[in-house]
Amino acid sequence: MNFEGLDPGLAEYAPAMHSALDPVLDAHLNPSLLQNVELDPEGVALEALPVQESVHIMEGVYSELHSVVAEVGVPVTVSHFDLHEEMLWVGSHGGHATSFFGPTLERYSSFQVNSSDEIRQIQSLENGILFLTKNNLKYMARGGLIIFDYLLDESEDMHSLLLTDSSMLLVGGLQNHILEIDLNTVQETQKYAVETPGVAIMRQTNRFFFCGHTSGKISLRDLRTFKVEHEFDAFSGSLSDFDVHGNLLASCGFSSRLTGLACDRFLKVYDLRMMRAITPLQVHVDPAFLRFIPTYTSRLAIISQSGQCQFCEPTGLANPADIFHVNPVGPLLMTFDVSASKQALAFGDSEGCVHLWTDSPEPSFNPYSRETEFALPCLVDSLPPLDWSQDLLPLSLIPVPLTTDTLLSDWPAANSAPAPRRAPPVDAEILRTMKKVGFIGYAPNPRTRLRNQIPYRLKESDSEFDSFSKVTESPIGREEEPHLHMVSKKYRKVTIKYSKLGLEDFDFKHYNKTLFAGLEPHIPNAYCNCMIQVLYFLEPVRCLIQNHLCQKEFCLACELGFLFHMLDLSRGDPCQGSNFLRAFRTIPEASALGLILADSDEASGKGNLARLIQRWNRFILTQLHQDMQELEVPQAYRGAASSSFCSSGDSVIGQLFSCEMENCSLCRCGSETVRASSTLLFTLSYPEDKTGKNCDFAQVLKRSICLEQNTQAWCDNCEKYQPTIQTRNIRHLPDILVINCEVNSLKEADFWRMQADVAFKMAIKKHSGEISKNTELALADWKELGSPEGMLRCPSIEELKNVWLPFSIRMKLTKNKGLDVCNWTDGDEMQWGPARAEEEHGVYVYDLMATVVHILDSRTGGSLVAHIKVGETYHQRKEGVTHQQWYLFNDFLIEPIDKHEAVQFDMNWKVPAILYYTKRNLNSKYSLNIKNPIEASVLMAEASLARKQRKTHTTFIPLMLNEMPQVGDLVGLDAEFVTLNEEEAELRSDGTKSTIKPSQMSVARITCVRGQGPNEGIPFIDDYISTQEQVVDYLTQYSGIKPGDLDAKISSKHLTTLKSTYLKLRFLIDIGVKFVGHGLQKDFRVINLMVPKDQVLDTVYLFHMPRKRMISLRFLAWYFLDLKIQGETHDSIEDARTALQLYQKYLELSKNGTEPESFHKVLKGLYEKGRKMDWKVPEPEGQTSPKNAAVFSSVLAL
Repeated sequence: MNFEGLDPGLAEYAPAMHSALDPVLDAHLNPSLLQNVELDPEGVALEALPVQESVHIMEGVYSELHSVVAEVGVPVTVSHFDLHEEMLWVGSHGGHATSFFGPTLERYSSFQVNSSDEIRQIQSLENGILFLTKNNLKYMARGGLIIFDYLLDESEDMHSLLLTDSSMLLVGGLQNHILEIDLNTVQETQKYAVETPGVAIMRQTNRFFFCGHTSGKISLRDLRTFKVEHEFDAFSGSLSDFDVHGNLLASCGFSSRLTGLACDRFLKVYDLRMMRAITPLQVHVDPAFLRFIPTYTSRLAIISQSGQCQFCEPTGLANPADIFHVNPVGPLLMTFDVSASKQALAFGDSEGCVHLWTDSPEPSFNPYSRETEFALPCLVDSLPPLDWSQDLLPLSLIPVPLTTDTLLSDWPAANSAPAPRRAPPVDAEILRTMKKVGFIGYAPNPRTRLRNQIPYRLKESDSEFDSFSKVTESPIGREEEPHLHMVSKKYRKVTIKYSKLGLEDFDFKHYNKTLFAGLEPHIPNAYCNCMIQVLYFLEPVRCLIQNHLCQKEFCLACELGFLFHMLDLSRGDPCQGSNFLRAFRTIPEASALGLILADSDEASGKGNLARLIQRWNRFILTQLHQDMQELEVPQAYRGAASSSFCSSGDSVIGQLFSCEMENCSLCRCGSETVRASSTLLFTLSYPEDKTGKNCDFAQVLKRSICLEQNTQAWCDNCEKYQPTIQTRNIRHLPDILVINCEVNSLKEADFWRMQADVAFKMAIKKHSGEISKNTELALADWKELGSPEGMLRCPSIEELKNVWLPFSIRMKLTKNKGLDVCNWTDGDEMQWGPARAEEEHGVYVYDLMATVVHILDSRTGGSLVAHIKVGETYHQRKEGVTHQQWYLFNDFLIEPIDKHEAVQFDMNWKVPAILYYTKRNLNSKYSLNIKNPIEASVLMAEASLARKQRKTHTTFIPLMLNEMPQVGDLVGLDAEFVTLNEEEAELRSDGTKSTIKPSQMSVARITCVRGQGPNEGIPFIDDYISTQEQVVDYLTQYSGIKPGDLDAKISSKHLTTLKSTYLKLRFLIDIGVKFVGHGLQKDFRVINLMVPKDQVLDTVYLFHMPRKRMISLRFLAWYFLDLKIQGETHDSIEDARTALQLYQKYLELSKNGTEPESFHKVLKGLYEKGRKMDWKVPEPEGQTSPKNAAVFSSVLAL
């Protein structure tokens, strides 16, 4: 605590109290004090300050034994006698800790605890030392090794700690609460509210916790409940220190005076038996610290900050003759502590010196101290050095064992060659994040290798059944070896093979014959592509998400809606979720759950994909549920109303996925506690039975939903932790049942494999009996089931293998809060009928809609794919047919499959991860209409995020109401980009370059120019996009973007968010404008927009001949428009305006497209001129453009 410069209780150094020093006492002004003190380069004393050799210690009387310098000139803030070893610990104002051994105060260890805050409390434990700073709790070994480092909230201001038992710790400070921390788990277990804030000192007896507050009060709290039992109002100003012994509590502090706070020379003493104050004790010093020193009597030691020390009895009178002086080097004493044996006192002053006072010549700090471990001295005699540079050094000088064999050095020189040790390759993550200053590169430590680790890899043993130790980092080494792999080709991880043209010559149609849109896998954290497809094909979810729009910059629901819109527009072309994954990476919860993978881990398959996608599944449902709860009109984007399926406060995600639960806890005393909760998904809990008996999936699912377990829980009736039976019952069934399979070990995999084998044998027995009865076929004639007639009667043997999962399940809530679950077959459908099953009997039938599986492939590290049943509604809209079909979604590979393949899990390579079941007729319960939430208000003027942006720097004029674009209007567009990740490539043995992963680009500037009207050519959008990601290369030469342009703190540009500009472009696309630009395909790809082809007018293709090179905008502008653009850097306004002029020139030359032959001649002249000029624009004093040379007329005359 710190009150107007005074902080005696915590010994915090206040510079304002540092008055003029006496040169005799100041070590800086009187160097003779430190004549025999050895200092290291940092100014830390290495040896103790010697006292006079003829020191005589009288028994029973405290006298100074030794003084040491911890840190010269740095105040000591805390001192503590080790409770387990003969050591004294000292903490400084600079965050440095030093330990001294024994009464001679020999330096044992010294290390830095905190670089910015002082050490406020020290507590010794059996295995280490706890250090408390302002908002940090650090546990370190006595040698300085960090055991754990627990960061508190930045707003915390901690001052005191109290060890309640061997593993629980209380931490208090200037807040209105006290934290309880479990030292075993290093987690906060409780937060106790404090009625009087500011807990600076804490003590404990076998009856109470004692809390000393900065207001001068002392509260006594119950040991179990921490409730206030009694409270003493000790001082009117502030509390300085207090101590408890037996039935007495003594305190010192400050009282309020007219001139401020004044040190009170009356010690307040309280009797804890009667809980009242007794006669105050008047002392002759200004008390700052006090401690009980109970030896033969309950003596009190009262210390002033000037160094005076007085001993007296708490119930007697103070005697002036009992006053001693400590003689500190500095003017103030900052800390005081008493050893456990009461034989030693330690004082720390403001100049960094520590004084040890004892009452015996050979004191001990603890009654029973363990032996302190010291570093062993070097016991090996060093050999004389040998000069290896001497050519005539005899071999006999080298101490080697004698041998009769031939020596390696006897070989002739011709048979030997130097072979230097090859250096290990630098980690790819280091190269990616490395920054260079001159020729020196530096990068953050990726933590992929231990310190001082040998550079050779040891053989790793895989403990999990789905992990692979050897995955080739380069795709060149991943050769096709069909005889070594069980994985079907369509299930293997697909990769994009890049060429010098990028993706233009990659045939995606080879992997996708449908009109559905796949997702590209090269984006960081694209492992969730399969789950995005699952959510997309849930019709209510797809429509709901696309109706959502809010003001939140990184809203996953908004970004997922934008991605779903692209999937709707695509006609078989793959899309990429770059903007969605960009927002996903900014969510703190995603990082805390470990959902953000490093590029190296994702490429090599080091992450456990099955666990990862199940955590992602839980995270995305929770996040969408939270985002969709903010669908009220006042939070809509800039006045645009957001429509939803419900009007209540709950989200529709909750209506679709949420399941209301009732959790019951039954103590063995009979006390029962019931509380309501809800969950969005369930996790399968497998039985412990290993006998291999048949266990239906419905039984396992019921056991997982209605979970029952025995655990230790708090019972209010017993007032202690008791063995409790906890059961979970279901109140309401969800419309979409989501199940995480949790097959993370061999135990769960063996269970699935065992149940599939049992189900296969039962299916063979059942179908063989039916065949023998109906068609009189023997069991040996199963081969005929491959005929069309056999397929109509029953599935084939191959379709029955590895199948345990039912296609449908039936669920019903019973009257006694129970749940009935059973498998549902086609025969049950014929018996019950769909209407009777669901309406009359209250039975809900759930159909399997999707399965997400983990493909185990040691060659590529594995991947995630999804089987999805696409319904009639989507087929009708996308392909114009009405049927249901199962599809395999493997990133951009989409292939129709048989329905049995979706539930076949060969646990050797195909492991189930997530299951989605939906209620029958789910789509009929919800409206599937999509209303575009983006309105014209997004084009209105908006404020810039940049703090230094001025109106005089505005480079565009926003659209007026009478300028709103209409269908078919022209808009010039250009975008500039920056690089987030460099391209990853490698050279083949033949010298050719192979691109492993292309560079990751991010849009930095987007410009839109009016294409018609009186303001033609004037931009109405010129947005710089703020980014929170690290930019590797600003590409200033090509983009015109400079460092600082995208930083809101220093940028002078019109800075906005990507979402804001994205909505503007989406609105222009939705109303049907036509974009004119140069290289728009790449622009829209990086912006992550899907634009219909009839709305794109790209001058790259307008002025292009088949099988010829693409021509740059700069050359076209010089050739056709006599313009010299893109001199030193690019300007997006200039490029967009030039593209509009080129389009006008195209219409002029082609007569609005009516004379293609004449325009073809112009293009031939363009390419001939380009080859002559080597496609370079001449310098200003060089040739004039063909426009001035009247080339067009001559070409057209031909």
